[in-house]
Amino acid sequence: MSNMMSFQYWHLINKFEQKAGYGVLVTTSFKVKGKPMVGNPDDRCRCFMATEMDFLAVGNYLFDKKQQEKTGDDTYWQPKFELD
Repeated sequence: MSNMMSFQYWHLINKFEQKAGYGVLVTTSFKVKGKPMVGNPDDRCRCFMATEMDFLAVGNYLFDKKQQEKTGDDTYWQPKFELD
C-alpha cells in the first residue's frame, strides 16, 4: 500500500471512529446473492442502484443514491433471491 493510500485509509478510520465511537470497518465482497462479484464500473453502478445501499464510495468520490438518476437497469434484486 502506498504512503498516500495508507494515509487516506487512516484518515477514513479516524473520522469513522470520531463519529461511531470505534475505529473498525468491516468490508465484504461487493455482490448480491446469486450474482457474480462486481467486476467493473457498470456492474458497480447497477449493483448500487438495485440494492438497499444508500451510499457508494469510489476512490475520493461518495455517491448518494438519492442524487442518482434511475437507469432502467436498476430493478430491485431482493424478491429474486432468498436471503442468507
